[in-house]
Amino acid sequence: MTTTTTGAASAALLQVRDLTVTFATPRGPLDAVRSLDLDLEPGGALGIVGESGSGKSMTSLAIMGLQPRAARRTGSVKLRGQELVGMSEADLRRVRGDRIAMVFQDPLSSLNPYYTVGLQIEEAYRAHRPGVTRREARTVAIAALERVHIRDSARRVHHYPHQFSGGMRQRVMIAMALSTEPELLIADEPTTALDVTVQAQILDLLQEIRRETGTGLVLITHDLAVVSEITDHIVVMKDGVCVERGAVEQIFTSPQHPYTQALLDAVPRIDDEIGELRAVAPGSAVVPENAPTNGGAA
Repeated sequence: MTTTTTGAASAALLQVRDLTVTFATPRGPLDAVRSLDLDLEPGGALGIVGESGSGKSMTSLAIMGLQPRAARRTGSVKLRGQELVGMSEADLRRVRGDRIAMVFQDPLSSLNPYYTVGLQIEEAYRAHRPGVTRREARTVAIAALERVHIRDSARRVHHYPHQFSGGMRQRVMIAMALSTEPELLIADEPTTALDVTVQAQILDLLQEIRRETGTGLVLITHDLAVVSEITDHIVVMKDGVCVERGAVEQIFTSPQHPYTQALLDAVPRIDDEIGELRAVAPGSAVVPENAPTNGGAA
């Protein structure tokens, strides 16, 4: 089964077949991800959804070849037809950050507090563009910050991570990821630590980048409401296995698996019945309506 219905398989940006990530444990082999298939067309957006421990983040790491050393990755991961499983580490490093970039959920721990954000973007860019001068890399860093709508980027490029808010730090991480103009962007819970207003801004930014650059997007999240905003197709994972997949509209209007239905039931809805709320004066006690009375005596 695939998540897309258009284009030949050979034209897919990302094609994953029978991806399995196995850990050796005292009780025997444990599959963190088992027999997973994924497809993403160029410029498309795929959401991978599930609870903590469902295998979604391990999937993103395995696509990049960043699974823990204790884990064994089998199956096939192809980027525009090029097989990544079995590729040498040196070749994988050339793919990572250049053709595939990743944005993690905690930008504060992903950014080095001792260096300016500009320097960090420059170093990431120069690592994949040998021969580029520092001045040229600085120009790229400023342009990358402008692309993610950080104002006065020529000045902010000299600032340190602690001088940015959480939402701005996430924008910096996205700018770093986009500096090399990757074909595929993997965003692992990019809005988890942000308030709802900033979440919406980051999602709008990812959608804008996808439209303007044609970069394919894989969005990892536990929140179905998030993937409904910017993805075309959804893969629902539980215990390392895909339990349901389909177009966003299909998943939201006609979920087939009980686990998907449970995830949807957990999404707050504006039309939910929340019962009647009674106004209570500050400092007063809430008295149940059926509480016994003493005839009004003090």
